[in-house]
Amino acid sequence: MSSSRTQSSSSSSSSSVWQLQYMKLHFFTRIRSLLKSKTSSRKRNHQSSPEISSSQHDSENVVVPPEIISKPPEDQNEEVVLQKTVKRLHFGSLEEKEKAAIEIEKLAREDKNTRKLMSELGVLQVLVSMVGSDIAGQQIAAVRALIQLSHGSNTNKALMANAGICSKLPKNVEVLDQLTRHGFAELLLSLSSLTNAQLPVASSLILPFLMDTMNSDSTDMKCKEICLATINNLCMVLENIAPLVINGAVQTLISLMLVKDLAEKALASLGQLVVTQMGKKAMEECLAVPKSLIEILTWEDKPKCQEYSGYILMVLAHQSWSQREKMAKAGIVPVLLEVTLLGSPLVQKRAVKLLQWFKDERNVRMGPHSGPQTSRVSSGMGSPMSPRSGEEGKKMMKNLVKQSLYKNMEMITRRGNVNMEKEACRLKSLIISTSSKSLTY
Repeated sequence: MSSSRTQSSSSSSSSSVWQLQYMKLHFFTRIRSLLKSKTSSRKRNHQSSPEISSSQHDSENVVVPPEIISKPPEDQNEEVVLQKTVKRLHFGSLEEKEKAAIEIEKLAREDKNTRKLMSELGVLQVLVSMVGSDIAGQQIAAVRALIQLSHGSNTNKALMANAGICSKLPKNVEVLDQLTRHGFAELLLSLSSLTNAQLPVASSLILPFLMDTMNSDSTDMKCKEICLATINNLCMVLENIAPLVINGAVQTLISLMLVKDLAEKALASLGQLVVTQMGKKAMEECLAVPKSLIEILTWEDKPKCQEYSGYILMVLAHQSWSQREKMAKAGIVPVLLEVTLLGSPLVQKRAVKLLQWFKDERNVRMGPHSGPQTSRVSSGMGSPMSPRSGEEGKKMMKNLVKQSLYKNMEMITRRGNVNMEKEACRLKSLIISTSSKSLTY
């Protein structure tokens, strides 16, 4: 009985060893055939070139030193390095796998044709499995190699997504150093371009990592900027709106839009979210809206941010009396008056449109001066106001008008002083440049 068990165990172990040897043999046969086809194509291109053939004909009588003859060609050296690297990645130890990943990153950066060859050799699947490793060095080496392999190749990106790269992201961002965070952020940015091609990138799996990275105080600005670019790519697909809102993207973007270095990208994503029903509702419920957007309207050194902010305010104020009331209480009218004078042409148009809505709203609340208003009907301008609310609205609008008048007077005075100074400087320069000898009398 024991002898039969021994025979069965020995036969199973021998079969597993035979399977491993067969896998290695099949792998090396495949890599040799790929490298052989690559070499043969290079030789055909080499022979078809008339310049090379003529140079070979001219160099027939040249004596070549024996050490140069014995030296292997450069292409052959690259193929040997590639073969050894792929072998270590598939069958090597943990340390060998890490070194192989570093070498693959170097090869993929130098030669774009190598990226396609790597996917055919099954390198991507091994690197994706290494991303989930607990060893920091092995993890970042695999991430950097995948970044280089993803450049300019949607096929490689799709293979990474199918291999489950989105499920390999770290759960705790705080344990990662800045180098590793940058690596993951760059990889996700590269993969997020697949959303435009409707390829399988699970936004619900990558959003928690992106939100935690952007909300972390220890993340530097460059890494947050990369994450914002990824969010912007995700916003372009309608199916990603619900996961973005559920994972708190609106609140995160609103907090980042007050940072001037990140404001433009954050506002661009909010501009795409606000046109959807879920995104607009989430922004209306946020306590920082519209006060923060009105503050951005005052950034004269950031005209693009002013344009984005004006657009978002227009969408929020459209057919929403409650939002216009919040904007009026936050002091939007004086800011809009200033923007119409000093802003870019686009933000001026948006400010004028908003001012027209507030003007119509004031007329509806106050009514005509000839007598009491019998009907307060306005298409999309909100619900009727009570007498008490009407009186409060009158007082508020009077205060806003006074503030805007004072601001306009200060602005006109400031501009007048500047013009007088310019004129005085011009006259002074004219007097200095004109000598008494040039006078006709």
